[in-house]
Amino acid sequence: MLYRILSPLLACCCLWHSLIVMIWPVQAAAPALSLSAEAAVLLSADDGTVLYEKKADTPLPIASITKIMTAVIALEYAQSDDKVITFTPEMQAEGSSMYLQDGDALTLTELVKGLMMVSGNDAANAIAIGMAGSQTAFAALMNRKAQQLGMSHTHFVTPSGLDDEQHYSTAHDMALLCRYAMQNEPFSAIVSQKKITVHYVYPENKTQLCVNHNKLLSLYDGCIGIKTGFTKKAGRTLTSCAERDGIRLIAVTLHAPDDWNDHKALYDYGFARTERKTILSATDRYALPVVGGQTDTVAVRPEKDYAVTMIRGSTDIFRTHLMLPHFIYAPVTTHRAVGEIAVYRNDQKIASVRLLTESPVELQKEEDLWKTKTK
Repeated sequence: MLYRILSPLLACCCLWHSLIVMIWPVQAAAPALSLSAEAAVLLSADDGTVLYEKKADTPLPIASITKIMTAVIALEYAQSDDKVITFTPEMQAEGSSMYLQDGDALTLTELVKGLMMVSGNDAANAIAIGMAGSQTAFAALMNRKAQQLGMSHTHFVTPSGLDDEQHYSTAHDMALLCRYAMQNEPFSAIVSQKKITVHYVYPENKTQLCVNHNKLLSLYDGCIGIKTGFTKKAGRTLTSCAERDGIRLIAVTLHAPDDWNDHKALYDYGFARTERKTILSATDRYALPVVGGQTDTVAVRPEKDYAVTMIRGSTDIFRTHLMLPHFIYAPVTTHRAVGEIAVYRNDQKIASVRLLTESPVELQKEEDLWKTKTK
């Protein structure tokens, strides 16, 4: 077990921790990939490191993988208000559908299930109009979110992804969106399932079994999502996420006639080139001085392990910056957040992990305090 004492005489409250250097033997060059996709990208879900790219920043039609953004916005709204939306004639749509009928009522979360499982364009319209009043107003929300996520080559017009000259994205931008979306637990729980039951508010007790269009969930071991798409203009589009041995990767292909095999090839390539390495361990301990307590220090530890996905042969340098006060006053409760450890990769901050107290510290008893003063 690692245990470090933090002196109360340190000159500042931000303390530099250890420098960690990780170097692995350079592996033989991976074979070149032969993909059917016009554009593709493979990246690490940890920090967005690109492992493979092909025309990754070329704007192209994206079809129904658009619905990932629609789902994210709906689910984030549903966290505070899982509102019930009643289906109306203006929400009808061509193409893939949940076959919603006028008067059907569902919560946002249930609509998202149909949206992501069977790619319901009617569900997309219901979410957009039910939340924002119109598809145009909802598209503004989508574009605002895209800007926040750094999707600099993306513009949304529809919530469903039906073809429009001004509706486009890139393989890399969509991978950024997927990385963000998969951090949303309700979203990831939905897209990882091969089938799901949708529950209606009205008609009362009505349910609908929806089967996921994403066959990669069955075709590739470790696949955990996320969305297919197709229009004549966009061709086949596919976003997916797969995880093995703690390594989570995201793949996107655009205009890919053989997308299932493209994604399998991308993941075989990616998992062969990467390795999981622990930078912080929740078993690490640091001693923080306590003033006025029955003990002089309290043990603090990282809230959780922190590991990164590394390319084999990488010479990346990691360092951690420990940020704690000089001391804290008693009483101290267990699991109190008292600071954090920032993790840097080649001088770029990639994570921050809270430091928590491991045990309580009671106030020093009055008689003990008197003895201390009279010594």
